[in-house]
Amino acid sequence: MARGTGDGTVGKALEVLDQVASFGRPVRFSELLAQSAFPKPTLYRFLQTLTNQQMLSYDPDRQTYAPGVRLVRLAHAAWEQSTLAPIARPHVNALSAAVGETVHLAQLDHAQVLYIDKRNAGQPVEMYSQAGKVGPAYCTGVGKVMLAFTDPAAADPVIAQQSFHAFTPHTLSTPEALHDELADIRSNGYGFDREEHEPGIICVAMPILSETGRVLGALSVTSTTRRTNLAGLETYVPILQDTAAKIARDAQNWSFPDYDTKETTRI
Repeated sequence: MARGTGDGTVGKALEVLDQVASFGRPVRFSELLAQSAFPKPTLYRFLQTLTNQQMLSYDPDRQTYAPGVRLVRLAHAAWEQSTLAPIARPHVNALSAAVGETVHLAQLDHAQVLYIDKRNAGQPVEMYSQAGKVGPAYCTGVGKVMLAFTDPAAADPVIAQQSFHAFTPHTLSTPEALHDELADIRSNGYGFDREEHEPGIICVAMPILSETGRVLGALSVTSTTRRTNLAGLETYVPILQDTAAKIARDAQNWSFPDYDTKETTRI
């Protein structure tokens, strides 16, 4: 079940909202009902409430539901107030201009990676990651470097939630393999995506750490095996380190969600 299972009516309504958003397109009631854990009357009631509150929009002609305008406003406020993106923007721009490759900025969202900003290369390549999308933590460069530097007490439950689905022949498919990889990342200070999530897509990633060593997010420079190799990407480590340090410095007074305590803390 989704995160809201134990959170009463609000949690259940958020499950429905998540379900609608997960389709990535307007969705009919029958499609939602086919996947929902709720009875038909309950699902319909939640959809009506969310629509009345403008969290969902309903198209009477196509009879479909989609995320609503109020949700867009809230998402924009969250992007501005609860992510590194506004603080990091000038540094991400500078990094992108310097390397000429795709740059990602990400944070951990519970057991997943949330991409909060992206700059495409001069010759962009089609890939899964887009700002606002979530991805697996165990097989992405940004996900692995954040897990590597997260306190083990917090990281272990996140690792336990990973699916370890083998997206490619290079995907780390067991917790043991991931733990070995995280140890190497901690030793080196940075990590790679070796075509683990998408064939032909590689990256070098760097954690963004506060002065106390807390994980704030991660940066990556991403390319393709047609353009370069891991050794080529590794040459970007110094500029990635410098950029991560600048973002961390500018984030000194930034408040962000603490997913362990469900409170807001400062770095």
